[in-house]
Amino acid sequence: MPIGSVFNNGVEGFNRASQGIEKASAEINRASIEQQDDAQLAQQRQLQAARPEEAVTAPVSQPARIDEALVNLKVEEFNAKANTQSIQTADEVLGTLIDVRV
Repeated sequence: MPIGSVFNNGVEGFNRASQGIEKASAEINRASIEQQDDAQLAQQRQLQAARPEEAVTAPVSQPARIDEALVNLKVEEFNAKANTQSIQTADEVLGTLIDVRV
């Protein structure tokens, strides 16, 4: 496999990992904001409720999205590291080939 191909694949993989990191980070941010909004809404409803049994609590499903986004963030971090290693290895091999040729 040509060195340029390995280098290009590493760069493309790193770019995909960067996009995945941005997407996971945005999902974590959005889920956090929604969770805060839901908690504030539930608190307002509890304050306005005439009886305690009418009080509403925040939804429980929100943390699962944050957990999933955190896992995706970690996976993309590993992808970025692996692709960085590929780029570094291709660079070292290319440097060695240049040194041998000169």
